Amino acid sequence: MGKRVIIILLILVVVFICVKFGAAFLTKRALQKETINQVNISKKNDGEYEGYYQIKPVSAKVNVHVADGKITTIDIKEHMTGLGKNGEKIVNKIIDKQSLAVDAVSGATQSSVTIIKAVEDALSKDN
Repeated sequence: MGKRVIIILLILVVVFICVKFGAAFLTKRALQKETINQVNISKKNDGEYEGYYQIKPVSAKVNVHVADGKITTIDIKEHMTGLGKNGEKIVNKIIDKQSLAVDAVSGATQSSVTIIKAVEDALSKDN
């Protein structure tokens, strides 16, 4: 009976490690395909722009407010995420820098990139 328990525990550990590293590999691979395109914010008309983006399983819907050629606020209307809630801090970085060229929030890279891409989607639209 003792050997069975040990074998079952070893199998569970191996499965856990495979799932953990497999998910990390797939996330890294998905993020490598993403390119952040810069948008000239100073040429955007004043107004509110809506954007959406998804890097499965994470998705984000945002409203970006522009006034006098600057991003004034970014409202996250929807953020479907697992452990990346912390990635929502990325909006402050975008507003502070007035650029999409910001570093992802540590520990929430996929959510950060998804939100940045949603903002890019919003700002690429005409108002």
